[in-house]
Amino acid sequence: MDRLDNTVRPYAWGSTTAIPRLLGVEPTGEPQAEMWMGAHPGAPSHTGRGPLTEVIDEDPERELGRAAVAKFGPRLPFLLKILAAGAPLSLQVHPNLEQAREGYEDEEYRGIPVDAPHRNYKDANHKPELICALTEFDGLCGFRAPEETAELLAALDVDSLKPYVDLLRAHPEEAALREVLTALLTADRDAMARTVTETAAACARLGGSYAPYADLAHHYPGDPGVIAAMLLNHVRLQPGEALFLGAGVPHAYLNGLGVEIMANSDNVLRCGLTPKHVDVPELLRIVRFEASDPGVLRPEASPDGEEIYATPIDEFRLSRHVLPQDTPPRDLTAETPQILLCTAGSVRAGDITLGPGRSVFVPAGEKVEVSGPGTIFRATVVA
Repeated sequence: MDRLDNTVRPYAWGSTTAIPRLLGVEPTGEPQAEMWMGAHPGAPSHTGRGPLTEVIDEDPERELGRAAVAKFGPRLPFLLKILAAGAPLSLQVHPNLEQAREGYEDEEYRGIPVDAPHRNYKDANHKPELICALTEFDGLCGFRAPEETAELLAALDVDSLKPYVDLLRAHPEEAALREVLTALLTADRDAMARTVTETAAACARLGGSYAPYADLAHHYPGDPGVIAAMLLNHVRLQPGEALFLGAGVPHAYLNGLGVEIMANSDNVLRCGLTPKHVDVPELLRIVRFEASDPGVLRPEASPDGEEIYATPIDEFRLSRHVLPQDTPPRDLTAETPQILLCTAGSVRAGDITLGPGRSVFVPAGEKVEVSGPGTIFRATVVA
């Protein structure tokens, strides 16, 4: 078992205080957006045996287990993060596995450098993800029903929004959502900037459920993603609640602290709320134009006290253990690789004590028992 030393990524949207507060350290004054735990080559966790990437490369079957290597190859197939959003992230969508492979092969064939700013596919993998709130957590997830969005926009009484209201009311669901998103992303930039400014003023005036969109416009003035965001469900998670983001579902995180887990991929198609490249034709190919309930997940308790966040994919499995004081240790030994992350209290994992924000990597088959008092998240795979 290895204690992990993890990299914090200083993206501009990160909170300056949330991760330091969790770790019990002084803020640096700089944004601290994500703390990565895993073997992603961009920022692998470090162990007493070296970077986790190298530890796994030296003996994949020993570290990951034979079944996981057979199913996913000689790599850890997930990345675990602490995510701290102090400002909205980009509105985005992820491809499914077939789309990712096709897109990656096409960009490789065309010779687009993998670090080019207009490159969409950094790898050939899909990127399903799950976010579990540690604090109240605001996000956008999936399309609202077109009629609901039409009513939301109409109430703003902004003349330049009326064509979108008419489109939403005049067409079947898929066509309405596709036509409106396409129109927003291909509109004249100056005209759209004026629409966003007028819309933001109306949202600020009405307040209440409109307030988040005024805040989006404050962070991204003139960005068509502000209007596109109004097509989506706004969700406020309470601590312990989660969202699963599957392929083709547009989403954005707005504010809050959470534990995020995802398949080990960097493939993102952006819809707005960003200065980065937006590839409209490819985006429209990937997005699933269907209204959906955001599907807030609450953990399902098992008889041994493990609380599982059920998802339909195998690259990761996230669960939580709330460990009372003075109770027998729980045996978490598994034939798959694990990362254990403490988020509250003080948790003993084997002979290692973990405080909030601290984590360990447990190789497949390694005996491990945990005890509290505290809360620990368990990340592994289904193999």
